[in-house]
Amino acid sequence: MKSFQIYFEIIEDTRCPFYEVGEQLILSNKALFCPGNKETCLILVREMTQLLFKFLAADHENLLAEKPIFTCSGCTGLIKFTPMATPDNPPVTMEKKTVLGGRELRFLERIRPFPLVQLIPEDELKTFVGRFHQEIIHEGKVLIEKGESNLYLYMILTGQMLVMDGAMVITSLGPGEICGEMSYLGDDVAAATVRAVSDTELLAVSSADFNYLIDRLPALQNYMARLLAGRLNRANKARAEDFAACMQGRLQDMAPAELLQIFHMNSKTGVLSLELGRGPGQISFREGGIIHAHYRGQENEEAIFAMLGEHEGTYRFTLGLSPQEMNRAEIGDFMKLLMEGVQRVDDVRQEKQGSRHK
Repeated sequence: MKSFQIYFEIIEDTRCPFYEVGEQLILSNKALFCPGNKETCLILVREMTQLLFKFLAADHENLLAEKPIFTCSGCTGLIKFTPMATPDNPPVTMEKKTVLGGRELRFLERIRPFPLVQLIPEDELKTFVGRFHQEIIHEGKVLIEKGESNLYLYMILTGQMLVMDGAMVITSLGPGEICGEMSYLGDDVAAATVRAVSDTELLAVSSADFNYLIDRLPALQNYMARLLAGRLNRANKARAEDFAACMQGRLQDMAPAELLQIFHMNSKTGVLSLELGRGPGQISFREGGIIHAHYRGQENEEAIFAMLGEHEGTYRFTLGLSPQEMNRAEIGDFMKLLMEGVQRVDDVRQEKQGSRHK
């Protein structure tokens, strides 16, 4: 069976109870996709099934060029739709003007001033706006939950959202800003929770649709890269400040390797005390460098390597060192120590897995 995927745009709506001008339909050799969050019209399914058989029996590119406008047979109303030009859907030979319905025109007027939208050319924007759907998130409700799947990018129209990691607030977002941007990277698992501070109105677009637009617009790619870099820096700063304020916790929430990196990156001076399942351990830092470590009779490098393999226990960091400790030399390059330790832990894990499979 030949494989294809054809995008259609609705260009005329005569009292259709389901769909509007500007919305898209997608027909592949395996499925029919109707506009997001809308019911599937069984009459349209019948019409599309007939089209599918025609495309499978003939050269679908020639068939589209011969008859570029299609009509459903109608119920209380009807629609007309025509193929769109996409990488998987070659442009047909015809001059077509995008016709927007009232819903899309209202969206356009509201989002035009937003920084991201200003980077999208008008013709692209008129085609793309039909892929949005509107959502209302009430005060206190969660839009995105950390650790759960998210397949949408959201643009805030009104209201305010908080981006949170547990009880820690990373940042707040208002009208014109976006959230769910990690889906743009292809990682559909949310890295933070997004909660509504007030009743918030949003426009949502699937990551697949947004990535299609990103691929066509280098300016939008640059905007997203800068946005992601800024937000990652902001999140790391918030986490570092929160960490410095408490400096204690459980290894189940933060692994030893992550702990060591945070103290190193923030040039901390003090003692990290760990209560582990097999006994206590300590690592002393001077301005982010490790100057001493001991654990279960092992000292320095070997003690660090052993502690990196622990996954359960608690930690506490105490600021400051004695004058004698301040004069100690660093036991080695921090990153080399960390990388060797992580490699050793990984080797041990693989050996254990191999022995279980024998």
